[in-house]
This record gives sequence, C-alpha cells and structure tokens, in this order.
Amino acid sequence: MSKDIIVIGGGLAGLAVANRAAELGLHPIVLEQGGDPQYFCNSRFAGGLLHVAFKDMRAPPDDIIAAIEAQTGPGDATANAAVMAREAERALAWMRAQGTKFIKGGSLEFMRWVLAPPRPRTAGLDWKGRGPDVTLRRLTARLAERGGVLRLATRARELIMQDGAAVGVVAQCDGAVESILGRATVIADGGFQANMELMRRFISPRPESLLQRGAATGRGDGLTMAQAAGARLIGMDRFYGHLLGREALENERLWPYPILDAIAVVSLVVNGAGSRFVDEGMGGVYLANEVARLDDPLSAIVVFDEAVWTGVAADNRYPPCMNPVFVKAGGTVIEAGGLGELARRIGVPADALARTVADYNAAVRDGATAHLSPPRATGRFQPHVIETPPFRAIRACAGVTYTMGGVAIDEHSRALHRDGGVIAGLYAVGSASGGIEGGPNAAYLGGLSKAVITGLRAAEAIATDHLGHGSS
Repeated sequence: MSKDIIVIGGGLAGLAVANRAAELGLHPIVLEQGGDPQYFCNSRFAGGLLHVAFKDMRAPPDDIIAAIEAQTGPGDATANAAVMAREAERALAWMRAQGTKFIKGGSLEFMRWVLAPPRPRTAGLDWKGRGPDVTLRRLTARLAERGGVLRLATRARELIMQDGAAVGVVAQCDGAVESILGRATVIADGGFQANMELMRRFISPRPESLLQRGAATGRGDGLTMAQAAGARLIGMDRFYGHLLGREALENERLWPYPILDAIAVVSLVVNGAGSRFVDEGMGGVYLANEVARLDDPLSAIVVFDEAVWTGVAADNRYPPCMNPVFVKAGGTVIEAGGLGELARRIGVPADALARTVADYNAAVRDGATAHLSPPRATGRFQPHVIETPPFRAIRACAGVTYTMGGVAIDEHSRALHRDGGVIAGLYAVGSASGGIEGGPNAAYLGGLSKAVITGLRAAEAIATDHLGHGSS
C-alpha cells in the first residue's frame, strides 16, 4: 500500500494532520491501534478546554507569549511555544470550520472555548457523547468524506528508512505484518505514559504507583521508532497531570476528577516524615511531577484546615469542586481537632508536623515564604495559614495524563536529527513531540491546542516540502 501521508495515531493531533492534508488534496492514511470505532485515546477523555497557557485562543499573540513565559520562566520559552501563540486563533478557526461546536465553560479566561457538549460537573470519567468524543467522531467522518483512510486495530512497529529519509511504516494488524509506503510519516500516537520502562527511566522510580489519569494508550511506540531512526528526544522528564486522592487508584469514581490541586496550592504538601518537600505555589502540574519523583510517590499528604475546606475546596469555578464531591464519590478526608491527633491519624511524627505547620504559618504571616525550605512561591497562588480547626488531610497520588517530552521538532513539526538538521519525511505532532511544554516549571500550555496547532503545521509543511502543493 502507498499513500501520500502515513499518520500514526488517531487522536486529535493525528486527525488534524490527516484532515488538513486531505483539504490540501493529499491522500492520508491514519493507523490507529484501537479496534473500536470509539477507540480510547487521551483526546477522547479530555476535559475539552481549548487554550494556550490559560489564555483565550483569540487573545493577541504578544499576550499569549507573555503568559507562556510566565509559565515556563523568563527566557525558557521555546520558538515552538511562540508558534503556539501565533497560531492559536487560526487553529480555533480551523476547528470551527470542521463543524466543531464550542460553549463558554465558565468565567475564567481559559474556559472561553470548551468543546460541546461539555462534561458534567461530577466526579469520575464521563466521556461518551461529550465534546471531545463528538469532535473526534466529526473529524473521523470529515476524513472519510475527503477520501482519507482510518485503519483501526493497526499498530505501527517500525519506520522504513531509505537514504536517511522516512519512506514508510511496518505495521501489524490482526497478527499480519505489512509495509505501508508514504512520502511523509507523522508520529501522532501520544506520549509514553503507559510504557513503564520509559516512565521509570525518565519520570518516576516507581511508575506503578502513579495513576493513569488518561486513556493509558500512549506506549511511546512512535518516539521509540523515531529515536531508532536518529531522532533527538527532548524534555522527557515532565508530564501533564494533577494530584488526586490516593483512593483513585482503586475507585474509578475519583478520576480524572475531582483533583486536589486547588487545595494543595494554598496549603501544605508533606511527606511521610511530616516535612514539606516541594514548593506548593508552583501549581498542581508541578506538584504532581514532584510527587512522582519521590522514592515513594504514595507518601505525599495534603494538609489543610477548615477555612480551606469550606472555602477553596468548595469553589465550583474549578469543577467539580472537592467539597463535597470528593467525599460523596468515596474519597476519605482525615479530620482531627488538633495537629497532634491529625499526625497520629495520617501516620507522621507529631512534632515534625507541628514544626512544619508552625514554620509555614509564621512565614505566611510575615510575608517571608521565600525563606522557607523549600521556598514557597506566592505569585500565582496565595498561601493560607493553617490555623482553623478541625484540621484535615488527604493522602495523595500523582495522576499522569500525558508525558510532555518526545521527538524534538522545528516550527513546522519536522523531526530533528540528534546530529543536527531534520529527518526527511518524518514529523511529530501533539504529545509525541517535545520541547513545547515541560521544563523546570513543568509548564503546561494546553494539550488540545498543541495537538491542533502542530498537526496543522505538519500537514502544511508536507504539502509544501514534499508534494509541491500550497498551504492555502
């Protein structure tokens, strides 16, 4: 079989590539490992919010770039992150042109564009018939109308290389192995969060203790094949995810929502010794990454008080709120009238917890949280003193949605060779690409927007670079 473009993976990124390529008169084939027409993938399970660095997709590019730099840290934003800012509004317009429907999901800026119909404000996983699922089904139908092919139950196993260029894929379908040739190959099969070997190598000493918060279908096949072909990998040590109650590992009603982030970023996160080990003010994604790095990722505990529980935890701007949704879904909130009793109930040394809380409270009152060890940032989230009984705690776990690292790409989604230059005929998009998100701050810029933007860029580059078509 021979096609113009071979796309590995049928999530939002892959379908964006294939549909845009078909719009340009090319003939794509999408290879999807899932066998059901509503195959699992992170895009289908997503919350449905389309934003870049929590900015409106139609915000001025300079404003988005400033927001990106605030997430990544001064001077750490990449050229590809800047592409996200420049291309955001066009990506939104393209999605709407495909028939994608949006609603306004809330008062916060990043909630302006939510795939419709939205998921309910309840705990647990509810994806069938929701915006992301409807969007993928619509893009699948549009691909068929445009003459593209989606092959299910087909797993790419190896790139076919010729004179240093990618010219096809060896794939497996129903036990049979075949070669599919194409003038361009696009890796769009998501991250490597379901590959325990890679997760142990790059993310956590105990990846089995992390919660697969997404579809758990990202096996890292594409990046492994690309690396074998000489591609450079980048940013492999970070992931997008959140803190959840530890019971989510056994209770499906507690994932992917509600998340602990809103409580944790204004309170304390301690380890089994009752000590702080992370800067809570860096945000929930950063916290999840640092918890995953612990020798025992299940030793993290979020400690807070009555004021946080009845205030921040009950704020439904970040649905679903923790209070009372978490408890109603089967989660456990440990409660005590004093810190000594709370320490006993969560199994940490009472004197250590008392000292941790006292030092933290004093620093908050004095505006001296930068002098804590580790420091406590206050730029994004204001810390609350922990002083109003009853005191509470929730045992936490790190939930991994997708890994942020992957194949290094240029601004046109072309795969970069580890020795310099690009690998002819090879592209990477969405969560299979690296270098856009992550970094020291575990910067999260938006998985859905990254999927669409990198996908469109790849299709247009293929049309221009390999097949002589324009990108209009």
